[in-house]
Amino acid sequence: MRLVPRFTLAALGLALALPPALAAPAPAISPAPLSPEQALARRQLADLRASPGGERVTFTVTEPPSGERARRHVWVLDVKSRAVRQLTNSAKSEWSARWSPAGGWLAFLSNRGEHTELWRLALDGGEAVRVADLKSDVAGFEWSPDGKQLAVLAPEPKPEAEEKREKEKDDAQVVDVDDRPACLWLVDAESGKARQLTSPPWRIAEVQWAPAGDRLYVAATDRPALDQWTDRLFAVDAKSGKLDPLATPKGPFGDLRISPSGRSLAYLGSRGDGPSPHDLFLQPLDPSGSPAKNLTGAGLDRPVDAFEFRDGSHLVALAEVGFGDRLYDLSLGEGAASAAPKIEARPELATPPEGFALLPDGGLALVAERMAEPAEIWLAAPGKAPEKVTHLNESAAALPAVAPELVRYKSFDGQEIEGAILKPASWSAGSRLPLVVLVHGGPTGRWRDRFESWGQLLAARGFLVFYPNPRGSSGYGHAFLASNRADWGGGDYKDIMAGVNVLVQRGLADPDHLGIGGWSYGGYMAAWAITQTPRFKAAVAGAGLSDLASEFGTEAGSAYDEWFYGLPYEHLDRFQKSSPITHVKNAKTPTLLLQGEADTTDPVGQSQQLYHALKRYGVPTQLVLYPREGHGLREEKHLLDRLNRVVAWYEKYLK
Repeated sequence: MRLVPRFTLAALGLALALPPALAAPAPAISPAPLSPEQALARRQLADLRASPGGERVTFTVTEPPSGERARRHVWVLDVKSRAVRQLTNSAKSEWSARWSPAGGWLAFLSNRGEHTELWRLALDGGEAVRVADLKSDVAGFEWSPDGKQLAVLAPEPKPEAEEKREKEKDDAQVVDVDDRPACLWLVDAESGKARQLTSPPWRIAEVQWAPAGDRLYVAATDRPALDQWTDRLFAVDAKSGKLDPLATPKGPFGDLRISPSGRSLAYLGSRGDGPSPHDLFLQPLDPSGSPAKNLTGAGLDRPVDAFEFRDGSHLVALAEVGFGDRLYDLSLGEGAASAAPKIEARPELATPPEGFALLPDGGLALVAERMAEPAEIWLAAPGKAPEKVTHLNESAAALPAVAPELVRYKSFDGQEIEGAILKPASWSAGSRLPLVVLVHGGPTGRWRDRFESWGQLLAARGFLVFYPNPRGSSGYGHAFLASNRADWGGGDYKDIMAGVNVLVQRGLADPDHLGIGGWSYGGYMAAWAITQTPRFKAAVAGAGLSDLASEFGTEAGSAYDEWFYGLPYEHLDRFQKSSPITHVKNAKTPTLLLQGEADTTDPVGQSQQLYHALKRYGVPTQLVLYPREGHGLREEKHLLDRLNRVVAWYEKYLK
């Protein structure tokens, strides 16, 4: 089970203030409710990168889905003039734009050819040119400090004999033999000549250059086939390719960043106490082998999503805080890794950021959005409030969207839980509404202040929508995140039901018209809820889990679930206790099951098992499979089909 796209709160419980022109009601025709097509018509902005001098900022724009998938292109913002223009515009996609050290070139990835390849573009004009043809998909790259080379991550090309067999459909595969892991290559920026530095069985996940350019730092493993966290930190000699062990972080880690001085390496990791990276660590690179220091675990205790070095002793970090996101300044002092850093929260922004880039003058470029305000780029000069400088989502901003309201309540054991609700625009005080509870993915995820299509479509059709962040959610401290370990369907389920009771007690929700739904862990919770209570009259379980033991044995990357429950071969009772299939004979709720047919995170068998069980016990159910789709749907027709089916299911059984 993994995270799915997330959402957080926008209005944070503040009443909406109408502008004077709208204060008095006027006769008007009610606008048509938000349509599934409109819900998908939003551009996503990400991956801000400031040029070395700070004059320009690149970012990636993902267009609304069209056909088989959404296209991505690279855009650039001129910081001084605020002018924005699209840099790349092929029929396919471009992403991961990175400035050369001098700022004259931009390298990026594109799938415009047979493989995902590395391209470069001169900022003073001209067409993009392919840097090198490695005859395999490039996974990542970094410019060398002098701009003459690029460190590239890509598998070795397939042997001609293997390609011939595949064309002849002689393509039997040995499971778990990863003979084409990403290797490290050095590519000449001008000639495109490539030199291979590492070979299988080594799999290189990330790379960073030392400032001197004589070595590189990588996250790598020589056991890529294991479903465990085996990546370690290594220094790689730029000439010989020799890997020297540097450190073995506990648990998953990533997002490597070298400090400006080259004396330390920062990364996001865990303390071995969680299934996903959540703290910011600093690894000294001195010969003494000093251990990494956790910079945020004690002083911040909130998951860090992104960070950048401002200079050798200062960093800026973006952390999850409840339904919002907040920027923090970290001062390391003279000792860099010797003393606890000073952590100061920056002022909260009216529009929460979801990504940022530091500018040399101390300013910021931000991607920010709220539930009712689509994503745009903002600039913040030192000491000043951010200013919106793009209007790439103007058409989406004109569409109706409901701003959420924050609710806090006590759960069964006194634990405070946060949630958000969407009220239909037509709601009037004193009226009870059919309620749909939407549960986020994860479980180490959360709802936050981001547009979420299921809830907006339902609110536009008269439903009250509830977004709870039960125990196990991120953004509330590590103890809260870990509190549902080996207890899925326990305290987290009770937290959700306590919220439902609060909404009923407050006269908002109709107790006889309750629904539940979600994707991934949210799909699991929907499946669990229908086996625990008859109160829900409709459920939608997307890419969920029904049998945790069989899920463990068929999923890709089981280390995440192992952190919660151990191994089913040793603790089968734990897995069975928390599996909806164990209690499925209690189910009465009409349930819609949605599933990508090629999902390896929560495989298709999980939905099939629940579907057959519900049919056996006479529960109204449908199973919809989406060909070619993995854990997250990508094709336009499938995305529209899902939204239409979700709305129709709740309308049929709750109204």
